[in-house]
Formats: sequence, structure tokens, C-alpha cells
Amino acid sequence: MTYFQTWTLTSRFSVNLAMSVLMLIAAAVLAAPAHAAKDPVYTGLFSNVAVSGYDPVAYFREGKPVEGSSAFETEHDGYTYRFANQTNLDDFIADPEAFAPQYGGYCAWAVSQGSTASADPNNWTIVDGKLYLNYNDDVQSRWEADIPGFIEKADSNWPKVLQ
Repeated sequence: MTYFQTWTLTSRFSVNLAMSVLMLIAAAVLAAPAHAAKDPVYTGLFSNVAVSGYDPVAYFREGKPVEGSSAFETEHDGYTYRFANQTNLDDFIADPEAFAPQYGGYCAWAVSQGSTASADPNNWTIVDGKLYLNYNDDVQSRWEADIPGFIEKADSNWPKVLQ
């Protein structure tokens, strides 16, 4: 077989392989739902860690955001929650609904507006024993202007905003 014949066969194989890969990608894209629902718990793009790795129990106990540790973590509803210490981990395991942020940790103000947005663990509020997170300082200020009204709106929008 000459060099030209070998090169021609190799080129044809490469083109066929490339076309096969493109067809598989196209099939996967076309088979995907037109509008996939959002996850019920906010996590980073390539993560399953809730509350950006912050300890949800610490907001109640220490009155401030505290980063959790991978040494103290648990899975709840398919998401990883991290804690600053064993006591907080144990208390979360005993009653996760008491400590998990409302609206899956999405920005509470955004949910009240009928959408979702990420949340910054440094923008938070505890109201009636429930933890609410917000996107940033500006949104936190808007949220604080009418917390009861925004909670009422967010409650009526949740979980429809995930669709």
C-alpha cells in the first residue's frame, strides 16, 4: 500500500469517526427535554455541595456564616451538606428541615419574583426559625424592605420556579 493510499484511508476513517461523534452529540441534544427543570437545591455548576459548603446550623447557633468542613459532612436528599463540627452535623441529621435553607438555598428574593438565582452564604436572614439566603448585598436590602411580603410571594412560587 502506498503512502497516498494509507493517508486516504486514514482520512476517510477520521472523517467517518468525526461524523459519528457529531451525530451522537446531535442525538443527545435533540433527545434532551426542551426545558429541563432546575435542581431543587442550589449548588455550584459542577458540585453537589449545598449552601456553598457553609454550615447551615451555624447560622442558628453562632449567628453568622461559618464554612463547613469535608470532615463533617452528610448527604441529604442527594446533596452534600458540610458542617463546622460534629455537634452541628448530628443536629442536622436529626432534623434537616429545621436547618436547611428555604427554597433549596436559592436566593429567597429571586424566588419571590418568580425565578431562581444563586445565593451568597454571607447574605442571610433567619425569620421565624427559618434560614433564607440572598444573592448579594443589594438584593438583601430589597429583601429586608418587606420580608413578610416576599416570603408570602416566594412560598406561593416554590417549587414552580424550578420548572
